[in-house]
Amino acid sequence: MTNDMQSGRKHGLIVSLKVVCQISLMIISCSPGPVLSMEVPENTTLNPANNTVYAKSTLGLYDISSFDVYVDKETIHLIASGKCVAHNKHGSIRYTRSEDGGRQWKSPVTVNESLPAALASRGNDVQLAADGNHLVSLWQTEGEFPTMGPMVSAYSADAGQTWKRGANPAMDNDGSQAHIDVVADWKGNFHAVWLADPNENGYQGLHYARSIDQGKQWSQPVTLDDSTCSCCWNTVTVSPDNKLAVLYRNTAPRDMSLAQSLDAGLTWRHASTVGDFQWKFEGCPHVGGALKYAGTDNIAQLHSVVWTGIEDKSGLYHLSSNDNGQTWSIPRKLGSMAMHGDIAARNRNAVAAIWNEMEPDGASIFYTKSEDGGTTWSVPKRLTEAKYSATQPKLVATKHGFLALWTEKNNQHSSELAWYVFE
Repeated sequence: MTNDMQSGRKHGLIVSLKVVCQISLMIISCSPGPVLSMEVPENTTLNPANNTVYAKSTLGLYDISSFDVYVDKETIHLIASGKCVAHNKHGSIRYTRSEDGGRQWKSPVTVNESLPAALASRGNDVQLAADGNHLVSLWQTEGEFPTMGPMVSAYSADAGQTWKRGANPAMDNDGSQAHIDVVADWKGNFHAVWLADPNENGYQGLHYARSIDQGKQWSQPVTLDDSTCSCCWNTVTVSPDNKLAVLYRNTAPRDMSLAQSLDAGLTWRHASTVGDFQWKFEGCPHVGGALKYAGTDNIAQLHSVVWTGIEDKSGLYHLSSNDNGQTWSIPRKLGSMAMHGDIAARNRNAVAAIWNEMEPDGASIFYTKSEDGGTTWSVPKRLTEAKYSATQPKLVATKHGFLALWTEKNNQHSSELAWYVFE
């Protein structure tokens, strides 16, 4: 047991030692200091459908309203926001990390103790990227009007122990920026994308900036697409040879588009449509997509999951590309009522996908695996019961296997973070 997990106050954190090779954190107040317990926590869930044990935590918050997870080498970085107490209006942000694939986690650190509160929710989550000891987090905070406001940038140079405020990548603290994502490339530069309407013309656009000093300052923002779907999350990822790709929802049709940079963000091009469903829809479905590179053994291979609401074909689909996103495979449907999804690849063969699925009693998390690069998939496995209303899972690949995370409701009807490790 690490020294930093032993320090702290007598109220706040309960950590069980081991539950089927996993550590379950259950923090019951906003105290930053943990106390250890040998008890098996009540919030460890056994799913009789497949004998699955997974862990839950609130990271010391009253509930979890948003989170992000990021893998850098052998470290998994986790950030989450939520209310400290039930009547709080805005979110506190907590950071923690794992060195063993998600089985054990460090004591959480408060990121925004002296920074603006988070205005975040699932689909508009607080975001995180890491390069060694350098971390960058981005989130939306409330501005002049409720539910709207500028982006906040925070950076850490000591592996998340302390945080400082960086410049706003949008260079517009009077405007509103949302649906943010950030990634670190292989040279240690950070790249951010977000939706905004800086010219107030009534259309949300996709914008980009990069930082070459670990999040302190950002380049002049550029517009990648001046008219996009206004409330779907965006995904930016980096290839093993340092190419950038952004997956976002377009307007006409409401299919997913791929923007790409071959020169570390200096210039951009529209590469392709990911799932050419020709979905005509005047509105926002509040569903983005997922995009991951397969790894160093096939640097041009991309995997994506996208959702469409087109009549008679609505659902979540997997697609793959072997030419860096120029062309895509025929979409393959996942699940029956699948919606919010994510995907991860350990190498060119081992791929996993995860999603939440609507059921009569609520929403449940399912996952499936492929051992042949997405050509065939296993029978989906259930991770949660519908009564927990689990939603919007995230999935990352590690040297230990795959780590799935999501939010679900507890008996008090507040949201917890849940996670599960599988190979």
